[in-house]
Amino acid sequence: MAHERLWWRVAWRNLWRNRLRTLITASGLAFGYLGAVLVVGVSDGMMVELIENGTRLMLGEVQVHSEDYLPERNMHHTIGGYEGTDLEIFLNRIISQEEVSAAAPRVYGGGLLSSGEETQAALLMGVDPDREPRVTTLLSRLVSGRTLVAGANEILVGDEMAEQLGAVLGDEIVVVAPSSDGSLGNDLFTLVGILDTGIPAIDQNYALLALPDLQFLMAMGPPRIHEVVITVGNAKDSPRIAGALREFLSDSELPVQVSSWTDLRPELAEMVSLMDASHFIIVIVIFGMAAFGVANTMLIGTFERRREFAVMRALGTAPIGIGRTVVYEGIVLGVISLIAGALITWPILVWWHNSPIDLTTVISGFSVAGAQWRPVLRVEYSVQAPIVAALGLFLTSILAAMYPAWKATRVPPADALAD
Repeated sequence: MAHERLWWRVAWRNLWRNRLRTLITASGLAFGYLGAVLVVGVSDGMMVELIENGTRLMLGEVQVHSEDYLPERNMHHTIGGYEGTDLEIFLNRIISQEEVSAAAPRVYGGGLLSSGEETQAALLMGVDPDREPRVTTLLSRLVSGRTLVAGANEILVGDEMAEQLGAVLGDEIVVVAPSSDGSLGNDLFTLVGILDTGIPAIDQNYALLALPDLQFLMAMGPPRIHEVVITVGNAKDSPRIAGALREFLSDSELPVQVSSWTDLRPELAEMVSLMDASHFIIVIVIFGMAAFGVANTMLIGTFERRREFAVMRALGTAPIGIGRTVVYEGIVLGVISLIAGALITWPILVWWHNSPIDLTTVISGFSVAGAQWRPVLRVEYSVQAPIVAALGLFLTSILAAMYPAWKATRVPPADALAD
């Protein structure tokens, strides 16, 4: 044990024989740690932003439908069939689950909107004005006007739809839609609000009505709904929660299908998985570049100490003992770099997490995999990224010391002492 401590002391003292070189090398590794954690943090922030914008706008994190509703979205396939279900009891049963935060019902239909001489096809969406804001941000995307009041025959449309119709707030819009009884429903609705979601597919095609108003227009009773949208605590847990809810609801007499956002938007899920998998590649690239610098520095140090190693060999030190000293130097250098890197990284990480960098004045938002991405650089931090970066730093310092250690064991005593 005492012999082992001696080698560690020798490694420590050797590192500080050239303070400047040691400090430069340690700084390189420390900033490599900073870079790895921050790049992964920014990537995580973009991933969270994509998930939140992809689910919180309109999709929701979990959805419940009649088992035969998707993918055709037949208007007759409501939860509970033609009889429907007791909506309050059904929603309360869903909300009773511990990890479910809120739930809201919806009805869908297709129809035509007319204002003056202009007519546009539209996807009609009936929402509960009180419950919908608890699960999505759709109703908060109003750029003018106000939200819906149930029973008042009011309508919201996207800004592009309003432009196509030539409609302004207060105008009356004729809505014509096929009804569930085979007739053609039509009624007048007052335009009370205009939405701007940033997603052209929504702003051009969707029209929002209060749930009871659309049910009446389509000759559907209050018990009949097509969808229940659910929000949970953490969107990443949605697949697991959807599975648990599916099992819970299987005990009821209602044949339902429970889907998480990963099932409903597989392209978004694939994008998130790709970003998640890139974390390890980021760490490997950053510390792979740092390894060359560390190895080069330690190799120079090994060459400068050729006479020292030759004397140690001449005094009877085994080659493995010399190599061990160089490896120990790499480990000590890794510990120093990690401490310095952590001290630099955590204050920056916490500050950036609490104060995201807003680039909206430079870059406009855009759509990725059907989800709107705001140009706001936010950093998310977890336990995984710092640990992976710390392991990368240690492996870099150890692996970078291997070749110099091997070179040190190959120093011929006679040749080195003769130089």
